[in-house]
Amino acid sequence: MSWLKGMTEKEPPEPVNPIGTVVLGTLHPDIMDTAKEMVRKSLKTAQFKTVDAGKGVSPAVFVAKVKEANADILVVTVGLSAAKENLAKLISLLETEGLKGKVQVMIGGAAVSKEDADKIGAMFGKTREDAVALAKKAIEQKNK
Repeated sequence: MSWLKGMTEKEPPEPVNPIGTVVLGTLHPDIMDTAKEMVRKSLKTAQFKTVDAGKGVSPAVFVAKVKEANADILVVTVGLSAAKENLAKLISLLETEGLKGKVQVMIGGAAVSKEDADKIGAMFGKTREDAVALAKKAIEQKNK
């Protein structure tokens, strides 16, 4: 799907019976939100309740949003190398707040790879379709 087509898609309706809650955003200092928006719309279409934390989000704000929404999944887009450096801080803060293991972390974006995800115990996806498949898998695992 082209970038333009993805950005001009209509906003999907809120799911009536969401299968899970996802908080998503771009990690500070990354402020490019095109990929995040495409993933958000795809997750919403797939019947997930989505909570948009925004762009350029600090680890502390991500953690606060996860708590506030009682999220099942945290999706972090990382488009800049400088933002990648904040992943360890985010995971550390999730652990400190007792959320590690309670919320599944998923990462994607131009500055990260599967190896980066493996290092922090996160799931990794390259496309919005990957994000939907991984989110469904995370909910299945959580409900076992």
